[in-house]
Amino acid sequence: MATRPVTDTTPQAPAAPNPSFSPLYQQIKDLITRGLQGGEWKPGELIPSESELARRFGVSQGTVRKAVDELAAEGLLLRRQGRGTFVSTHHEERVKFRFLRLVPDGEGMAPQPMERQFLECKRVRATHEVARALGVKPGDGLTQVRRLLLLQGRPVVYEEIYLAGAAFRALTAERLESYRGPLYALFESEFSTRMVRAEERLRAVNATPQEAQWLQVDPGQALLLVERVSFSYSDRAVEFRRGLYNTQHHHYRNELS
Repeated sequence: MATRPVTDTTPQAPAAPNPSFSPLYQQIKDLITRGLQGGEWKPGELIPSESELARRFGVSQGTVRKAVDELAAEGLLLRRQGRGTFVSTHHEERVKFRFLRLVPDGEGMAPQPMERQFLECKRVRATHEVARALGVKPGDGLTQVRRLLLLQGRPVVYEEIYLAGAAFRALTAERLESYRGPLYALFESEFSTRMVRAEERLRAVNATPQEAQWLQVDPGQALLLVERVSFSYSDRAVEFRRGLYNTQHHHYRNELS
């Protein structure tokens, strides 16, 4: 007796999209980002107009505009009405507090400038936790900065900052003490490292006796622990920061959209 062939009636999944494909404006965005990363246009500098970039890349001005719009939304570029588009810089007043979210209690309060007290700047070996965050090997050399942030003379934040990269070997406590601008502006201008985005994790902890001493609170008081990894271009992790925030009279404010 002849057997009949079996027909597979299982529905076939649609073919996966080609992972190498990206829209044209995204390709232009990547090319502009490479120019920023390579230092073709430095922080604070004017980039070519959209029509010039369109001619350079051989695309429409609308395609360039969409790429520039996304880079501006991500904070890498800054549009100025009637003047053109500039490379964002941490020296800009509007971005000085881009990564600082601690604000005084009260409706509509904005981040305030804080006094800084640097406790230490030294070379250390990466622990497993820090190595994992920065994508380096445990035991690799890093630069560690410890500091307090104060408002009206009272400490509200204690931070341990770990920096990856050979450039930061030249960072000294004396340079930190003498610099008056934002820390990320110093990294940008003197160490050719621009922080373009960050990821944070938040959780509640209780102050150890040492932490309580630094922040002038009672041992065991609730603190907000903020762990941040900051990235430069090409998603290169550069900084791991562990901050303890005293939120008795402040809160951590974020805007979601």
